[in-house]
Amino acid sequence: MSLVDSATQFSPHPVCTQLDHESASHTPAAGHALATRGEVDAVLALRHAGKRNVRIAYECVGAPDAPVLVVAGGISAHRHVLSSERHPESGWWQAQAGQGLDATSTRILAIDWLGADGTLDAPIDPADQTDAIAAVLDALGIARIAAFVGCSYGAMVGLHFAANHRARIGRLVAISGTHRAHPYASAWRALQRQAVALGELQCDAGQGLALARQLAMLSYRTPEEFDERFDIAPVIAHGRVRVAAEDYLDACGAQYVARTPVTAFLRLSESIDLHAIAPESVRVPTTVVAVLEDRLVPAEDAFALVERLPQGRLKLLRSKYGHDAFLKDVRAIADVLAVALAGCHRESVSGEIRQGAAA
Repeated sequence: MSLVDSATQFSPHPVCTQLDHESASHTPAAGHALATRGEVDAVLALRHAGKRNVRIAYECVGAPDAPVLVVAGGISAHRHVLSSERHPESGWWQAQAGQGLDATSTRILAIDWLGADGTLDAPIDPADQTDAIAAVLDALGIARIAAFVGCSYGAMVGLHFAANHRARIGRLVAISGTHRAHPYASAWRALQRQAVALGELQCDAGQGLALARQLAMLSYRTPEEFDERFDIAPVIAHGRVRVAAEDYLDACGAQYVARTPVTAFLRLSESIDLHAIAPESVRVPTTVVAVLEDRLVPAEDAFALVERLPQGRLKLLRSKYGHDAFLKDVRAIADVLAVALAGCHRESVSGEIRQGAAA
């Protein structure tokens, strides 16, 4: 079966071609997972912007015949989840390498979000991201994934994937993301986008984006963490009072501006606020992970989600890192993943069907 034939079997979008796929014929060194990167061209019907030609970048880490896990993070996450011999730089979830994620017994697939390169200046629904993931699965000849592990925005996308592509997923792990964008969190994000707009009015969008990121960091973390780290008397420098957290916040803003196009931030921030899904439509086994101190995704929303899910279970954590617990509380998240993903390999061996094998 040709690559395009493979794409059209499962996808309603007729155009789906794979580009620049790296050769995976070599054998990785001991202790290193096999990794491949590529791009897929597709025509997607965006829910708020009509048909668009898109190019979706992806990365796979792990043996080609291992069960597939789709892993997705927040709007700042990307396709490089874990390091490998081919791509040794640390991934965005490197802390979970050999902990909650094992690239020796699973194949980890991730994409760069639609809009992440700043070229798609249109409203992007989280459900649009699921069609992008499905297009990549089609191009790679993967009919079904063992699990989808999503954090923050990735958890929202995971819920949509389970609802829209139910036959292609074994189970879902949704960490710090529920069935809706909470109004309080949406208000935080609206202020961040206004900060960017103010920067643009001053012909300095980068400064506006830096301020937006600093505001975001305050929403991700908690007063308890800041009390522990920054309970230091302010100083007077150049006639101005400067508090202890400002250097940290400035660094966060500068790092974000260096790697993030303004349009990408705006459109993906909006995408979070477009998120809404009926929990009853998510008809796969789902583990919902909530953090009591998370101010963006209140635990009450997680309770409400699990009560309405046909097959849901809740794990409630405590963390001074709030919404960022999935990045910072490594051991707690690894323990959750160990339970939530238990048996994925056995399930995949018996139940996963690959298009290539059937062709």
